[in-house]
Parts: sequence; structure tokens; C-alpha cells
Amino acid sequence: MSTYQLGKFKVVDLTKALDPQTETRRCGLTRFNTGGPIPDFHTIMDLTSHLGTHVECPYHHRDEWTDVQGMPLDSFMGRAIYVTIDHLAPNSHIMPEDLEKACAGRIKDRDIVIIDSPYKLPPFTEKTNTKEDKRLFICREAAEWFKAKNVKCVGFGDGVSIENNYEDVCAFHDVLMEVDIIFLEVLKNLEELSSDVFFMSYAPLPIKGLDSCPVRAYAIEGLQDFSD
Repeated sequence: MSTYQLGKFKVVDLTKALDPQTETRRCGLTRFNTGGPIPDFHTIMDLTSHLGTHVECPYHHRDEWTDVQGMPLDSFMGRAIYVTIDHLAPNSHIMPEDLEKACAGRIKDRDIVIIDSPYKLPPFTEKTNTKEDKRLFICREAAEWFKAKNVKCVGFGDGVSIENNYEDVCAFHDVLMEVDIIFLEVLKNLEELSSDVFFMSYAPLPIKGLDSCPVRAYAIEGLQDFSD
């Protein structure tokens, strides 16, 4: 179940569910009883920081940039806009003029912007960068556009590639992360959204020295201050 009704608000879980038995990235759980007359189970979690739906902070790319604990809490929540770019051919680079056309002036200062396209393929799989992979590409020019708009976070649906080549991906990260704009990757259930503007939250654990972190990302539709 990924959609819930909370009074008059619709809540959509945008998180990839994780199963240690099937994950290709590091995801190990060791459950143990601490002992004593009352059962007291704990779990040792052996996880990579880039597991499932995760937020990437600037420390991911440079030692001197901000880690997860150093980012303010409001970096991980706020007004979000879901943008589907459907006017480009497969494997096209997303350019500033494409973002302007798709966003149609709706982006506000410090928004979360999730970009997507009809060419969907789950990221980080064996099909990445094969003939089956028709996703759109990010690039430096798109990053500069997001920077100029002063967004707080860029998220990615399955229709946008964040792994096409070193030059594009590195430039996109460096331009945005230098100014503490973070990334939200491996989002799911976006098709269950009823609105393309909503409140969103995806808070990580505030661990000092952590570059990125798995999160529970969700949208809340119907909150008046975050609905237009």
C-alpha cells in the first residue's frame, strides 16, 4: 500500500521498499537478543549510504562540502513540484529551455523539483546505458538553471538518467552541491500523485560525516500553503 487518506489529505509514499535478500547494493540486517529474562531484540544495520530512495548531500562530492548532519532540517521538506518533460526525443539532454517549457513559471524560491519523462527505466540496473535505456539526460546547463532558480532539492523519476556519463553527471552534481542543493534519487509511485504541486518530506538521519542517507520520502496533497 502506497497511498493513504489522512483526514482530508492524501499521503503518497514515494519510497522504494527494500529487501535485504534482493538488493544489489549493501543491505544487511543482523538481529539479536541482548539477553535477560525479557526478550530485547536489536538489529545491526549494515547499509550503504546510497541505498534505495536516498538523499545525497554535498559531502558526497567534496570533503569540504556540507554533510548530512550539517544541512538544516528544512532542506528535507517543503513545497514540491513534479515536472514531466514529454516534448523531447529519447536520450535527449534536458536544457534550460526545456525546463522553462515544462515548468511554465511555476517554480518558487527554495522549491523541491522532481523531474521525469515518459521514458521510464529503473535506475542503477543492468539495463542502464543499454539500447533499452531511453531516459533523458541531465547536464551542466540544466544544473545552472536549477541553481539560478534557487531550488533546495532536485529529485528524479525513472524517466531521467543520473548515470549516463561522467562529464554530465559530475558537472550536474558539482554545480548544485557547491551551493548546498541536494538530490533525491530512486523515487517510486509518482504516478499515484493526483497533483503536481504538494508538500514533501524526506528527512535523513543526522549523522555527522555522512554523505548521503536512505530516507522515507512522502508527499502530502491538500495542504493549502503547499498546493499552488
